Amino acid sequence: MEINELTKEVIGAAIEVHKVLGPGLLESAYEECLCRELALRGIGVERQLPLPVEYKGVRLDCGYRLDLLVDQSVVVEIKSLSSIERIHEAQLLTYLKLGDWNLGLLINFNVAVLKDGIKRIVLGLKE
Repeated sequence: MEINELTKEVIGAAIEVHKVLGPGLLESAYEECLCRELALRGIGVERQLPLPVEYKGVRLDCGYRLDLLVDQSVVVEIKSLSSIERIHEAQLLTYLKLGDWNLGLLINFNVAVLKDGIKRIVLGLKE
């Protein structure tokens, strides 16, 4: 699946989850339901994927974990916050750099309309 088509599918799945559940739940609930929705759509997803940090030639397990890696190409960071701050965008950007991925979605489910809670980040560019 082409990367833009894949992100469209992920966003559509997230919108479906938000439509059914609404705002106000824990991130873990949205993660579980989004994984189920992606599976129903036949899209592969890895959950809580460990992300080591390489420092001076040594891989270190610093406890970082991706919420989701969709189809081995799109990093999805799930939030349920009153608002997304720059630090959350920086977190996703760092994950992209550490894992050598190009595209990430920051999805905040704690909004009235989900499209207002989605940030698409492309390594080197912010959209």
